[in-house]
Amino acid sequence: MSTSPIAAPAPPAARSSRLLLALAAVYVIWGSTYLAMRVVVETMPPLGMGAARFTVAGAILLAVARATGTAWPTRRQWLAALPVGALLCVGGNGLVAIAETQVSSGIAALLCATMPLWMAVFATATGERPSGREWLGIGVGLAGVAILVGGAELAATPGAAVILCASPLCWALGSVLSKRLTLASGLAGAGSQMLLGGLCLLVTAALRGESWPAHASARSLGALAYLLVAGSLIGFTAYAWLLKHARPAVATSYAFVNPVLAVMLGVLLYDEPLTRPTLIAAPLVIVAVALVIGGRRAPTAKA
Repeated sequence: MSTSPIAAPAPPAARSSRLLLALAAVYVIWGSTYLAMRVVVETMPPLGMGAARFTVAGAILLAVARATGTAWPTRRQWLAALPVGALLCVGGNGLVAIAETQVSSGIAALLCATMPLWMAVFATATGERPSGREWLGIGVGLAGVAILVGGAELAATPGAAVILCASPLCWALGSVLSKRLTLASGLAGAGSQMLLGGLCLLVTAALRGESWPAHASARSLGALAYLLVAGSLIGFTAYAWLLKHARPAVATSYAFVNPVLAVMLGVLLYDEPLTRPTLIAAPLVIVAVALVIGGRRAPTAKA
């Protein structure tokens, strides 16, 4: 019998605090993972790196879930976690890692910022429509991203550009499915998705002919450790919680913050120029996030 503490709803103040912490995690941590992935793939295979990251993180979360008395995922929940994990880890994350072997982390972050638009399309198809204020926030955010893209040199090859455009589509579809399918709750849910996603990455890496290097740089190993702990254990778990407790536009609002943070990290750590489009787009992104979060509808009671 499960001892999961979800029988009684959390107090509004506690739920608001969890929401803010989860948003902070995906805003700040995931904004830095683009640069971390760029560092890892300097000396490690992109899909093999992701396989190691997600299988280890998933196994850790499942072990912690069992140690704290959470029920093991059922067969139905494991089956539901497979497509979600594959879409998020292989399609959403793995494609970005492949592209970053050829393009900058800033370009990758900018193109991935189209994800909320795809998620809104998928959510609308399933009958869950964003509010007018959320749509406004999405529009303002995309305008800010468009300004950033227009002011940057797109050094991606055509193949890398296609891969990067497919990545947010896969992530959005996986996010929508995670709300529709019967997944395990809490750490067991996030752990099962990451473990199966990591195994899918392992299979895909083998099919792609990737091999683990004999000597990876200390720099790449450190970045991989950061991706494992911060990006997966903390960030992915926070995102899984947001998908279950916040509206799609709120859960995915990080996509407007991540590109700005990714560009700022490039400026601070790699002396990349802080251009006028960046200075214009940053306030638009901040306003967009405020609109999206403030536009969340209160749930309606069912008869």
